[in-house]
Amino acid sequence: MAERLFEAAGRGMWAAPEQATLDGLRHVLLEPEGDLEGGPRLSVGGRRVGFVFAHVFDIDAEASEAALREEVERLERLKSAAAAAQARVTALWAAKRHAAEDAAGVPARKRGRGLASEIALARHDAPVCGNTHLGMANALVHEMPHTMAALEAGVLSEYRATLIVKQSACLTVEDRRALDAELCADPDALVGLGNARIEAAAAAIAARLDAAAVVERKNRAAQSAGAWTRCAPNGMVYLTFLMPLSQGIGVYAALKREADTTGDGRPRGQVMTDTLYERVTGRPAERPVPIALNLVLADTTLFGEDDSPGWVQGYGPVPAVVVRDLVSDAVTDETAKATLRRLYRHPSSGQLVAMESKARIFPKGLAAFIGLRDQTCRTPYCNAPIRHHDHATPARKGGKTSGGNGLGACQQCNLAKEAPGWTVRTHDTDGRHTAEWTTPTEATYHSTAPPVPGPARRRSVIEGRLSIMLAHPHAA
Repeated sequence: MAERLFEAAGRGMWAAPEQATLDGLRHVLLEPEGDLEGGPRLSVGGRRVGFVFAHVFDIDAEASEAALREEVERLERLKSAAAAAQARVTALWAAKRHAAEDAAGVPARKRGRGLASEIALARHDAPVCGNTHLGMANALVHEMPHTMAALEAGVLSEYRATLIVKQSACLTVEDRRALDAELCADPDALVGLGNARIEAAAAAIAARLDAAAVVERKNRAAQSAGAWTRCAPNGMVYLTFLMPLSQGIGVYAALKREADTTGDGRPRGQVMTDTLYERVTGRPAERPVPIALNLVLADTTLFGEDDSPGWVQGYGPVPAVVVRDLVSDAVTDETAKATLRRLYRHPSSGQLVAMESKARIFPKGLAAFIGLRDQTCRTPYCNAPIRHHDHATPARKGGKTSGGNGLGACQQCNLAKEAPGWTVRTHDTDGRHTAEWTTPTEATYHSTAPPVPGPARRRSVIEGRLSIMLAHPHAA
């Protein structure tokens, strides 16, 4: 695959990459098709990067263990070389976009909007990672030649090169180059260093070069404090907090002290989590907390006719037995309030059926519907929580305020699609709500709304027609 990353035949990138088109630069981040055997080498940024394409990925089933070990090492070096070439292509793409927008008279503050998302999509990555990819590429190509050389040679992996770049991010260009030379000028000194030692070494050099900048970065980091959840097996959840060091250690010490002094037979971990729950919610751990919880499940699951999993907004799939326990707890707790909202899914695709509104801003009910249908940001590869409910076709261009034209998006993706050259369209085919993104370089990406929980049984024609009629009274 790495060789395919270097291939750009027919796109004008073999001998003079600076002559490449923006479309060609985007394609080189993907995996082009075609037989590359015997192809030439690629020159990017004035350096020769690449291999002779001859049976690069053939595997000899009769090879010895020693030969297989050598092959694994060779492929690892190849991956690093591919990452270095990808960084050079990314930096060149950014330079060409800047030059094109400068020539077009785009104000400086608006240049480059949406480019990071394009880069991430080309790498089949979440758009939120685009700034990291772009920043790393520019740093390696323009400011850190020794780190780039170590990456090209396979001495550093892409991840370890990223760690070095991140630790130098708070430094001036001059200090960053000094860190680069001190840490990576001698590739032999990097051999055998793992992730933690590489990161620690870069951090130590950064602190020595500019201690004030490192302290300022730590002060700014406090502004990125937050809390997140992600699903865990067996009806559990991971709750993660990012907070200043003193606060985090203080919270953990308090929980640990409670576990050390409580002798009621509960495991230490359970004592700590129960204590956290009680101090945050103000309620005993055995009582459910009165919060709004969007729980989606089929009526057949609720009444025990099948064991299809449910789905909790902000968490994900939940086993049927856990779903029924949640509903039972809410019903039996006199202090809790539970409301029931009927949703209708398409008989074949399983997706929620659309709703419409004449308002420009999505009403609360319709916004909730879009959130339940999309579950996370609908941009391809993005798993961020939904922050905006927006029109695929803008209202100013006649786009309807409807479930079909509505999309759930995170803040970054919603802003990116408003940049010049981006278009988003939605389609509803056989009950499948599909969105199509087209970038300024005319690349197209798709995403489809996930099905909602429910049994996998086939419905009769009458049942299917009735479901659609209930959601769309005028469909008859």
